[in-house]
Amino acid sequence: MIEQDVLTLEWASLLSFLGVAVLLTLMPGPDNLYVLTQSIARGKKAGIITTLGLCTGLFAHISAAALGISAIVYQSAVAFAVVKYAGAAYLLYLAYKAFRQKQSALALGTADELAYSSLYKKGIFMSMLNPKVSLFFLALLPQFVNEANGYASLQMIALGLVFVLQAIVIFTLISIFADVLRRFIFKRPRLSSKMNIVEGSVFGLIGLSIAFSRK
Repeated sequence: MIEQDVLTLEWASLLSFLGVAVLLTLMPGPDNLYVLTQSIARGKKAGIITTLGLCTGLFAHISAAALGISAIVYQSAVAFAVVKYAGAAYLLYLAYKAFRQKQSALALGTADELAYSSLYKKGIFMSMLNPKVSLFFLALLPQFVNEANGYASLQMIALGLVFVLQAIVIFTLISIFADVLRRFIFKRPRLSSKMNIVEGSVFGLIGLSIAFSRK
């Protein structure tokens, strides 16, 4: 009976974590805005590839939080600043490249595999170079760890996996919605010809938000 009660409590804790994770993922932020923009600019598959890149980068943050590396970075003002400004500089570089692109209308054709590979890598770098993500997991995951079960690091990694899986589902749904919006924009050449400006603005805003963010 006691074991059953403990199991019930653990399932309740897991469901609570899942609920919190879904709400946090749905909140407007850099990642879902980035997926939305890429899906509108390049199509549903591009959004999903971007999602996989972002979520791949999350594993680095989850591992860092579970192993205590994030806490070390957070305590070191220099290390935190290096990661923060490197991430901001990378995003501002992407913004510059987007603004430099020729203003051409959207095409409903599929991108080549090289473009998808580039989107996947951009997603990874964007995620890994954002120190706020590590601090997010450092603050969130321990709250749902049951110390009585031991293996706190493994529990944090398991919770992180749950977070990644739900993020993939939600971001994929965002990509599908954005693809519908993309087709609407495609019918209006004046709007579609400005997508490089929208994309550059999104990169720039995310980069500046990281650069001027505080711990």
